[in-house]
Amino acid sequence: MKILFICTGNTCRSPMAEQLFKDMLKKQGNQSAYEVSSAGINAIPHQYASDNSIEVMKEKGIDLDSHRSTMLTINLIEAQDLVLTMTQSHKDAILSSVPHLRDRVYTLKEYVGLTGDICDPFGGSIETYSRALEDIEHSIIKLIKKLEEEQ
Repeated sequence: MKILFICTGNTCRSPMAEQLFKDMLKKQGNQSAYEVSSAGINAIPHQYASDNSIEVMKEKGIDLDSHRSTMLTINLIEAQDLVLTMTQSHKDAILSSVPHLRDRVYTLKEYVGLTGDICDPFGGSIETYSRALEDIEHSIIKLIKKLEEEQ
C-alpha cells in the first residue's frame, strides 16, 4: 500500500509523520507492506527538514538529516493508495485539483476518527514542534491500528 503524508512545505509535519510511521512499522517488522513518502503543497524541492523538526525527531531516535522536501504533483497523488494531509485546507486544495480521488484523500486525524488539524509548528519554539509531534504520534498510532484491522 502506498501512503503519502502532506503538509505545506514538507519540512516539518509531513516528514515527521512519514519517518515516525516508518519507524513504528519497522519496530513491528511490518514495513514491507507499505511504501511511505511525504510532500508539500507549497514545497520548494530539496529543502532540508527544519532544525526543530530534526531536533524533536532525534529525541525519538529518528534521523531526519537526510530528508529533502518534495513538491506535491497530481501524478504523485494519483500514484497513491492513501493521501493523508495535516489540515482540512490541505485536503481541500488537493481535492480541488483531483476531485475524482475523494476516496483516497483524508486529513490524518479524520482518517483515524479524530477531529481537528495538526497545527503548523514552522518558525515556532522547540516546545511547539514537540506538541505537533505528539499530535502526529497519537494519530500515527491510531493509523497503524486501523490499517492492521483492515488487513
